[in-house]
Amino acid sequence: MPVSTSPESDDRLARIEQKLDALATEVETFSTQVERSNDKFDTYQKATQWVVQLAFTLIASATITVILSTVLNR
Repeated sequence: MPVSTSPESDDRLARIEQKLDALATEVETFSTQVERSNDKFDTYQKATQWVVQLAFTLIASATITVILSTVLNR
């Protein structure tokens, strides 16, 4: 049994399709932005870890230098 559609329902369906297409485009854009944000966050996290490791190494080196100079000067 074929379903007949009126011009009004065809119009409404066309508008819904347009809105769906617009929403799909927005979701795609947001997905791309989230992916870029994740990449940035990953980069910042790695940089922060590198800075912390560098600071720890510098503190350890300074501590060893002070201890060795104190021991060797006796």
